[in-house]
Amino acid sequence: MDVDAFVAVNSPRWQRLDALVKQRRLTGAESDELVNLYQSTATHLSQVRTSAPDPSLVSRLSGTLARARGHIAGAHEPALADLQRFVLISVPAAFYRVRWWTVAMMLLFIVVAVGNGIFTYNSPEALAAFGTPSQREIYAEQLFEAYYSNNPAPDFAAQVWTNNAWIAARAIGLGITGYFPVQILVSNAAAIGSAAAVMAEFGLLDLFFALILPHGLMELTAIFIACGAGLKIFWTVVAPGGRTRTRALAEEGRALFTVAIGLVFVLAVSGLVEGFVTPSSLPTGVKITIGALVLAGYWAYTIVLGRIAVRDGETGDVRAEHAEDTVAMAA
Repeated sequence: MDVDAFVAVNSPRWQRLDALVKQRRLTGAESDELVNLYQSTATHLSQVRTSAPDPSLVSRLSGTLARARGHIAGAHEPALADLQRFVLISVPAAFYRVRWWTVAMMLLFIVVAVGNGIFTYNSPEALAAFGTPSQREIYAEQLFEAYYSNNPAPDFAAQVWTNNAWIAARAIGLGITGYFPVQILVSNAAAIGSAAAVMAEFGLLDLFFALILPHGLMELTAIFIACGAGLKIFWTVVAPGGRTRTRALAEEGRALFTVAIGLVFVLAVSGLVEGFVTPSSLPTGVKITIGALVLAGYWAYTIVLGRIAVRDGETGDVRAEHAEDTVAMAA
């Protein structure tokens, strides 16, 4: 192909296409002309790429076609509207649909933590697993509290967020097994119960709750959500309801990703509380109140917005018109 001759012959059409794209209003005839020129220019771009892939010409035609395509297809829904819909509809709907799973995980956690705490406190052998009496005393009187202030608050908040996000990701990602969410929950509950037992041994149970509750109310709830969501996908395999297992897993799996993304922000908030509020010099009552308000904010967000969204048919899944999108494949 003689590129110069090709450009000389077709350049007027491309210039006319550019001119039509720049017009604010088009007549019916001009709209038809725009579509025809777009189609012919697309053919020209294909010919250039195949026979004479001149970079500058390819770039010129690609830009012209992109502008024309936007003019023909019209404006897309603003990205801000998509973000608003995700935050105000999709995420609360997904959280709302796992609310009872979340509550069930909370109750299981409390039973295991309290049970293991009482057992450890009353068992010299279990306490000995934490070290000698002097080592346990150092842990209770120094190390437990120092954990929250050894690092700068921003670094500590980021570290906590990363650690908890990894726990939540495993609970969700491995939920289909039905085992790992329970294992993660039980192991964390047992660790909390054992730590409480050591603190109680030295009369510092009040300090334990003063340090755990401000951030733990929301942080632990996030873990309950993750474990509950993971088990929900497992239960979908067991009892898909009126759907085929494939369809049920597809729908619930997409909603599960919404839960996971929502938890990123929930854990970020709890990380900020743990990094900046828990080790602060604020009165204990104020710190716990802040933690309680964060938790109340989560449940208000979930119950109020989530109930409305679910009532309107939302599940946290993608929109119905996108749920069956496929990619064209060559045979």
